[in-house]
Amino acid sequence: MHEDQQFLETVVKALVDNPGTVHINRTVDEMGVLLTLDVHADDMGKIIGRSGNTAKAIRTLLRVVGMKHDARVNLKINEPEGGKGMTREMSEAMEDEGIVTSSTKSLDEAIDDLKI
Repeated sequence: MHEDQQFLETVVKALVDNPGTVHINRTVDEMGVLLTLDVHADDMGKIIGRSGNTAKAIRTLLRVVGMKHDARVNLKINEPEGGKGMTREMSEAMEDEGIVTSSTKSLDEAIDDLKI
């Protein structure tokens, strides 16, 4: 297991109530490393945090881990199936942090997000 994936797994499993359901998929492409996180529906709030602060902190730490290996590391948090639904605040925080929810972005929106 790669260092960035191991780091994410350790942090997330320490935060959630259902560590056995944590699944991380790692892919590498021209944009860098993408870690895709799946957690139990009951644990989403713990990973996102109030106003998305926990997710933002995890992303920041992953970027630091990535810099050590000259890699750009991004985190995508999948909304779990059968989730309880999100509060408006949680949904907005996820959108602000670029967390993928059930809706998808258009190509133009994705390009705008790159801020090139």
